Amino acid sequence: MLLGFQTELHPNKQQKTLLAKHAGVARHAWNWGLWLTRNILNHNHHNPDSKLKFPTAIDLHKLLVAMVKPKNCWYYEVSKCAPQYALRYLSLAWKRCFNKVSGQPKFKKKARDNSFTLDGSITVGFNRIKLPRIGWIKTYEILPGNVTLSSVTISKTADKWFVSFKVEAIPQITEKSVDVVGVDLGVKTLATLSTGEVFDGAKPYKKLESKLSRLQYLSRHKTKFSNNWKKAQLKIATLHNRIANIRKDTLHKLTTYLAKNHSQIVIEDLNVSGMMANHKLAAAVGDMGFYEFRRQLEYKCELYGSSLIIVDRWFPSSKTCSRCGTVKESLSLSERVFNCEHCNFSCDRDLNAALNLAMAVSSTVTACGLDNADVARLKQE
Repeated sequence: MLLGFQTELHPNKQQKTLLAKHAGVARHAWNWGLWLTRNILNHNHHNPDSKLKFPTAIDLHKLLVAMVKPKNCWYYEVSKCAPQYALRYLSLAWKRCFNKVSGQPKFKKKARDNSFTLDGSITVGFNRIKLPRIGWIKTYEILPGNVTLSSVTISKTADKWFVSFKVEAIPQITEKSVDVVGVDLGVKTLATLSTGEVFDGAKPYKKLESKLSRLQYLSRHKTKFSNNWKKAQLKIATLHNRIANIRKDTLHKLTTYLAKNHSQIVIEDLNVSGMMANHKLAAAVGDMGFYEFRRQLEYKCELYGSSLIIVDRWFPSSKTCSRCGTVKESLSLSERVFNCEHCNFSCDRDLNAALNLAMAVSSTVTACGLDNADVARLKQE
């Protein structure tokens, strides 16, 4: 299986200038292509009898070489791959829009979008990488050995440059200590397992919110685009990056632990977008990173030989008693302890939900009339 590898680059001043030029050309090509395709769509909308053909990535690149490059000589200072891949990504973005997978692509900004893709003669060393038109760039950590790269993506976050590429990874089947585990995600605690383990979320945004607000307040009183304003914006971007890194580190540790030590992991199909629409919970939900948790768990289960089971979002895991199966009609968010009126069972709300998720798998197997031997045989097939 293919895994993404990302590491920070350590470029000198000349290389930083070259990287910024490549990112600028890629951003300019994207914005030019987006402007052209939007005009074509507007023309076709207002003139249904004389529609123009919507250009492909190859058509856009031909038009770019004929119309844009001769007027902008700085295009020739960078690799031709930067604008080519920008137009390819734009074509893919329009396909996603036409298939109603996502919205329309947006124009890119210099302060936010600084990335480009290169291919061709790429060599990986011990702690450095050779890129076309840029040369050897040092890295802060050792790179994977014996890899042949077809393309790499360079991106900038705050004032740091990163390189990312795909490497072939062999699945590592680990010994599992638990067969089935239910995982209930929450805002108070990040995850509660059916085994009784509780993992607290880092909540980096909540902890650093006051510092971020202070930096944003100080930047308001500075002249826009002045040197002091740019320094203030860099501090804000650095703090945002720190918040994101703390959140990712917490999720990576949790998902790795689950995938390595549990055969079957049962989670609920949460409606994250709907939860984010609630202005009272949006900040707390975003600070936990539920979508990132599921994304990491999906590929790590494949990597470590575990299976991920997604339970339907309408499954009443919190309202169901894990002992007798009685379902409550209503359960408010303020009730942190589940009390069953039928069997007098009392349990923590999140633990009760995790137990129900774990039992949802066994109940499905029992309803199908399968025993453990049948399940093992079906897995092998």
